[in-house]
Amino acid sequence: MKTEDVIARTIREVMEQQERGAKAGAVGDPVQAQRQMPLRLAKALIARIEEEASLRGVNAVIAVSDAAGHPVAVHCMDGAYIGSYDVALNKAFTAAAFQRSTKELGEQAQPGAPLYGIQFTNGGRIVVFGGGEPLTQDGGVIGALGVSGGTAEQDTALAEYGKTILKEVISCL
Repeated sequence: MKTEDVIARTIREVMEQQERGAKAGAVGDPVQAQRQMPLRLAKALIARIEEEASLRGVNAVIAVSDAAGHPVAVHCMDGAYIGSYDVALNKAFTAAAFQRSTKELGEQAQPGAPLYGIQFTNGGRIVVFGGGEPLTQDGGVIGALGVSGGTAEQDTALAEYGKTILKEVISCL
């Protein structure tokens, strides 16, 4: 077999492997969905949380991140506070980074508690009050949610609502 034929065959095999990998990574593939937060899922989850926020009279900023805490989607409801944008992003980052709710982290960050002072790490991005929740599927973190705009209790309730309906939202995609 000529060298050119071997190279051509190798290139074809690599391209076929890449194509099979791309198909396996398509939205809807359960294995891939465990490893990432697709934009389609983030937007669908945000839409449901926005509806709930409207019913509760809260003008919120809702941020969804991937498992590494990087933003996937952020929506600012009309009338939301300007400052809520960064707070929502940082709540999502915190929940992803520590794989726990920001409310729970806040309880552990009180004076005398084991994580006291944690909010001063990571360039000040750590939020230690409610409104951030990790998002899990099949036992693994696929992203996180940050909600800001209402009281700490309202933000916490909306983020918990988002976490609770995640499986339902996934099943509708």
